[in-house]
Amino acid sequence: MQGQRLPLRVATLMTGLLECLGFAGVLFGWASLVFVFKTEHYFEELCEPNARLMGNATGLDDCKAQDERFSLIFTLASFMNNFMTFPTGYIFDRFKTTVARLIAIFLYTSATLTIAFISADSAVLLFLAMPMLTVGGILFLITNLQIGNLFGKHRSTIITMYNGAFDSSSLCSGDGPGEEEKKTVESQKLELSEEFISPKKEIPRAGQQQEPRSFRSYAFSRRFAWHLVWLSVIQLWHYLFIGTLNSLLSNLASGDRVLVSTYTNAFAITQFFGVLCAPWNGLLMDRLKYKYQEEARKTGSSASAAALCSTVPSLVLTSLLCLGFALCASIPVLPLQYATFILQVINRSFLYGGNAAFLTLAFPSEHFGKLFGLVMALSAVVSLLQFPIFTLIKGPLQNDPFYVNVMLALVTLLTFVHPFLVYRECWQKESTPGVA
Repeated sequence: MQGQRLPLRVATLMTGLLECLGFAGVLFGWASLVFVFKTEHYFEELCEPNARLMGNATGLDDCKAQDERFSLIFTLASFMNNFMTFPTGYIFDRFKTTVARLIAIFLYTSATLTIAFISADSAVLLFLAMPMLTVGGILFLITNLQIGNLFGKHRSTIITMYNGAFDSSSLCSGDGPGEEEKKTVESQKLELSEEFISPKKEIPRAGQQQEPRSFRSYAFSRRFAWHLVWLSVIQLWHYLFIGTLNSLLSNLASGDRVLVSTYTNAFAITQFFGVLCAPWNGLLMDRLKYKYQEEARKTGSSASAAALCSTVPSLVLTSLLCLGFALCASIPVLPLQYATFILQVINRSFLYGGNAAFLTLAFPSEHFGKLFGLVMALSAVVSLLQFPIFTLIKGPLQNDPFYVNVMLALVTLLTFVHPFLVYRECWQKESTPGVA
């Protein structure tokens, strides 16, 4: 019976993977989309006459007001991408697959038709279409993640592949210059298997008391607060980079449209490899988790503390990748951006898987959905800073992002505090047998 069902399961897996790969994360191909929108003269009426003439003569569309309008659209859409994670997950939980997919199809189809038929005169409809496209894509991802349950012990690998396909779908962003996490509430619930030992499931030792704690106590804990800082800072870097990439490349290429197209294509191609990068972080954490828990069994120390310790290398590595990505993005050398693209896609793949795994291992499963929704919503609010930062660069800083990049790179150093505190907490638990 199992053998007879295998072809159907594989077919279901492949169709879901193609759906996520082709549609779910199109927003993150924003650099390619902006190139096309500028070619079609969207929001060009906002440009000064001199800037418009210079653009026609040299191929440089360096228009502050136009770039700000595109940045505002991306800011709104990326905010919805995170903030709507919790309500869309609730819709799926409450109304199940059919209703969720019908809503996703309606939103996505309406958005794509709107984008297809708008012109330069009606470009303002992008403010409606891009958020709809984003929410529809999130629902596509959520409804496909349950396919992981068909593959038993390989469930985590399948879920990670789907999230990687979500990242990679930004190569499929359209017919532009070359043709652009995410872990969601449901994906995290599917990850909550017996493999992950939570404090709730751990058997207390003699004399050890485990009192249930409220959601509020976890939401206001130092562990959760620093995890929010870790996620928000790294995520802000990614959103700011993607939202301003077209403007950055135009400046570094001195307005050479062909060169901008070449680098935009390179960025889109690197995004495709997110599907290959995503599983490595999970593999690292799984191996470390089993290793530390095996040692914990031998020494009689806390298994939950051992599981928590397995997240530290992933947190540190993600912060290091972000710092490298930030430094490369801050150096105004065009060929160096190839390295920036590679570091960016690896870091983004590690970020959302690491976020999910940490919340799974660091907090009780009964509070996971609420904590995940809260951290994504709050990080979405922080991501709104990308628009005033972009306005600052285009205005007072006269299109020179150097000082902003240096400041953000310094802020990135704060992300190393989180793994340090987690490591210290693990060490204290291991050295104090009575602490769970």
